[in-house]
Amino acid sequence: MRFTVHKRRRPPTALDITPMIDVVFQLVLFFMVTTNFVTSPEGIQVDLPRASADTVVATQQDLQVWLARDGSVFVGDAPVDIDELRRVFRQAAERDPTTLVVIKADATVSHGRVVTLMDLARSYALTRLAIATDPEGKAADAP
Repeated sequence: MRFTVHKRRRPPTALDITPMIDVVFQLVLFFMVTTNFVTSPEGIQVDLPRASADTVVATQQDLQVWLARDGSVFVGDAPVDIDELRRVFRQAAERDPTTLVVIKADATVSHGRVVTLMDLARSYALTRLAIATDPEGKAADAP
């Protein structure tokens, strides 16, 4: 006589991962809510030099643009019109896109003219802009 032994088959054990998914989902939500999203500010980014004893060292590659009281524009010592200024910005951007454009505007020049000049420089991908200041009240040698 032969006895057969029947082994009881157990159902395969399954790991319930629902609680783990809930915890991970809550962690994702927590991090999404508490994260600071950095947005770029609208408008023109300007590198302003400090008006203190610290000075910004000028280099030969810097593009110096003067806005005179009467509305005339100078690049270096040469007076330029808007078309010539566009050509100068385009050449500077082609030569080196990291060229620093230093704007030296008279105190009586309207803010809108300075912003227009900055916007024109940015249109040629010249993003490093600085506005020159006179920290000690001494007038700079303007053309």
